[in-house]
Amino acid sequence: MNATVVVILALALGTYAFRLVGPVLHGRVEIPARVQELASAGAVVLLVALLATGALTESGGFAGWARPAGVLVGGVLAWRRAPFPVVVVGAAATAALLRLAGLG
Repeated sequence: MNATVVVILALALGTYAFRLVGPVLHGRVEIPARVQELASAGAVVLLVALLATGALTESGGFAGWARPAGVLVGGVLAWRRAPFPVVVVGAAATAALLRLAGLG
């Protein structure tokens, strides 16, 4: 058996085991409210870090001003509960106009 196939099978089994643990342990393990709060806060922090990394960097350097501005406009539109297509088009238009102006 190829080493790649073994690694893929191991990852598949691990993924299945993680998915199985939830239903099997439901009701048997009580997670404290504080741990649930910290897990939620940790998830938000990780998502914000991913957003910042994707919005601000490209090839190990600064991505320019167009991308962060587009992300900011998209975030504000989403926060104001604009429809998803409006959010996407607004963010893309902002980035495109700034790149066209030479700020990309």
